[in-house]
Amino acid sequence: MNKRIFLRYVAQNIAGMIGLSCYILVDTLFVSVALGASGLAALNLSITVFSVVTGIGQLAGIGGGTDFSLRRAEGRDAERSLPTALLCGGAAALVFVLTGVFLAGPLSRLLGADETTFALTTTYVRMTLLFSPVYILCSLLRGFVSNDGAPNLAMLSMLASSGLNILLDYLFMFPLGMGMFGAVLATGLSACLSAPVLLFHFFTPRCTLRLSRRLLPMRETLRLLTYGLSALVGELASAISLLTFNLLLMQLGGYIGVAAYGVIANTALVATSIFTGVGQGIQPLASRICGAGDREGMRRLLSCTRATVAALSLSIFALVFLFAQPLAGAFNHEGDAQLLSIAVSGLRIYFAGYLFAGVNIAVAALLSAVGRPQRALVISLLRSCVLLVPAALLLSRLLSVPGVWLSFVVTEAACCVLSLVSVRAVQKA
Repeated sequence: MNKRIFLRYVAQNIAGMIGLSCYILVDTLFVSVALGASGLAALNLSITVFSVVTGIGQLAGIGGGTDFSLRRAEGRDAERSLPTALLCGGAAALVFVLTGVFLAGPLSRLLGADETTFALTTTYVRMTLLFSPVYILCSLLRGFVSNDGAPNLAMLSMLASSGLNILLDYLFMFPLGMGMFGAVLATGLSACLSAPVLLFHFFTPRCTLRLSRRLLPMRETLRLLTYGLSALVGELASAISLLTFNLLLMQLGGYIGVAAYGVIANTALVATSIFTGVGQGIQPLASRICGAGDREGMRRLLSCTRATVAALSLSIFALVFLFAQPLAGAFNHEGDAQLLSIAVSGLRIYFAGYLFAGVNIAVAALLSAVGRPQRALVISLLRSCVLLVPAALLLSRLLSVPGVWLSFVVTEAACCVLSLVSVRAVQKA
């Protein structure tokens, strides 16, 4: 493993994940212009569902891709990983579709929608769940294609989808005036472009993926899923923190507070996607190095990862801190002074958490890739709910709205200690 290979895998995955998150950011920007603070609040309430669907796709995609890489490196029956992952993803997609058809309204209430935001939230939730089979399939295929030596194609599929989404967003929401329905329809239709791009890999000579008729036995299927469990919990971390923060902010500041969090959460999604890209980039490399028993290769991989995460963490925090005012202003089309004030202070406090979050995301991906999913799961669970929810409840009581933002910083800093200890254990293995 050399720096050139590391940069190729990591840079391509970062670019792809930024593209994936940017279309959500563009959704947010267009919704804020077309529908104002109520639309922004409804979108933020609905993103929880999108995070869960994406997490299931990564559970099957990263879990299956890791299992495929490890089996291939060990000379075992790697061709059974893909059909097993497809079956798991398909079962989850069926549950999501049925939920979208029958339970979108009650689910929107559970997410915190009030009378002002209920109709818009229900529209976004229902359509996201109906498009879930496409989202899950794309995440699953990206995991396998990247592990089969084609990270370029995985990146291209995400960028192509994101570009189409931005175009359709504008077309549906402004010339056609389709409102929230247009925003979520654009996202779903653009994802449909990603799957054919990924399927192209199966027709190239370098493809080693095979769709076997035999599935893995139950015990090995569960092991496959544990490899992607930290990625799922990572997405659930986003969903749980969104839900907790939304409910607290609805009490403390009404839908304006939720709208301000919409600016912060969707901006944070870009930062999270950058570190997720780092994690996805190192995952195939770490699995390959671990399977080959290359200790020196692992040392170099950890060194490159450490330097990359440190540089990205400092850069992201500095940029957001310096440009918080214009960043929040871009989403404040109605010129609401309360929304602007909450969003600016929130961005500056919340993004201090990314000085630590990048380490936690990258380490969780690394631990899963080297066959230590239990430790990765512990880190992800602590970030998602075990520490975050109590911290948010306590600090919001003590400090009101600023306490909500600070809970993210405290949680990530505490988890970073465990992550660094875990990395030392990998180095010594």
